[in-house]
Amino acid sequence: MSNNRFNPEKFYDFTIVDEETSAIVGHIRVKPSGIHWCPSGKKKWRGVSLEKFAAFMEKEGQLKIK
Repeated sequence: MSNNRFNPEKFYDFTIVDEETSAIVGHIRVKPSGIHWCPSGKKKWRGVSLEKFAAFMEKEGQLKIK
């Protein structure tokens, strides 16, 4: 008898919505290989590697303290 299992997700998609108008601004896709962005109404994704994203966040990101 075989054992069933769940396949892990290959990516996670998030929809970015404007806080004031509730209009969709775009989509973020998080993959093991990088981060991708697709503006609303477009069909092409733009992406960067995790290394480039991490370097950008270290340089430009604001530190958030919980």
